Amino acid sequence: MSFGTFARRVRDPALPYRWRVSAFRSCVQLHRPLGFEATLSFLESQAGRFQLDEAALLRALDIVESSRAALQVELRAYATRRREAKRRGRRSPRAGDSNPNLQARWYWYGAPREAALHALRFWHRRRLPLLMPSTDPVLLEIGSCVSECLDSGGVVTAARREVLAVRVSELDQRVCSWDLLVVVRHIEVASGLR
Repeated sequence: MSFGTFARRVRDPALPYRWRVSAFRSCVQLHRPLGFEATLSFLESQAGRFQLDEAALLRALDIVESSRAALQVELRAYATRRREAKRRGRRSPRAGDSNPNLQARWYWYGAPREAALHALRFWHRRRLPLLMPSTDPVLLEIGSCVSECLDSGGVVTAARREVLAVRVSELDQRVCSWDLLVVVRHIEVASGLR
């Protein structure tokens, strides 16, 4: 089913509440820029305990719908820019061009920095302990960057941002796991590199 169909079910007071919560989780399954569990956690932190409170459920739905709508606007604008560039003979996008088709997998439209910090906290609390202790230098470096970003609340000086940008760029080339690459993207967004 579509996102819109699930969203209508969430808003339908005639349905049993647990079905509405299930429909909401299906909405999140279709739009989960932080990953499914991290997105649910972020929405709960923003809207309240939606599993038990109808007002919180509707607030959480509004938040996820607005993020998805902003993504859709970006996707349409990108498609328009690409069509125009192709008409002018530039068949491939430039390396520095942002592509919302890729960003949609890790970027929260509407509150990117807050969402990235939340995702990093979530990853640090839930995933990092499973990977540590590790002797893998890439994992150790990612763990260090995550800790540094969280300790500073994402606020880093210009000089520190340059150092972090170099570290992130090096990690970008060495990371072989999609999950870890997403963590690196969250570090970039949370610290203002993207």
